Amino acid sequence: MSAGQAAPAESAAHPALPSGRYGSAGRQRSKRWRRWLFVVIALLVGATIAVVAYQNLGDGPISAERVAFKELPGNAIQITIQVTRDEPDNAGVCIVRARDKTGAESGRREVLVRAGEKNGTLTTVIKSVGRPVTADVYGCSYDVPRYLSSS
Repeated sequence: MSAGQAAPAESAAHPALPSGRYGSAGRQRSKRWRRWLFVVIALLVGATIAVVAYQNLGDGPISAERVAFKELPGNAIQITIQVTRDEPDNAGVCIVRARDKTGAESGRREVLVRAGEKNGTLTTVIKSVGRPVTADVYGCSYDVPRYLSSS
């Protein structure tokens, strides 16, 4: 086509296409349900992943965080933790640990959280096999071992 010639007149809304080459217009409608099915399945899978992640990664019914720690003589470290729980009438247990300068665990202790307040502070001493440089909370649970329970 040169600059001075006009293009053949075609309808801008529906250009004439050979039906044998491109199929009929009804075929495009049949693909819409597949698209909607894919969207629904993707939403269901996404919702399932979100629920599982919330249950596994969300805050548990009992949790603790380190408030302070202080190195003591004789390869020991003192840790103070703040415990938060949703069932203050039940006893719980928290595991605290000491770490050496490489980050490896060098001591561990289970601490009984007696029934009582919803939020409480506990202080304990962890013995270490080497010089500890920090202490942290490993985790907490309501599943108290028999040797820790007072009853």
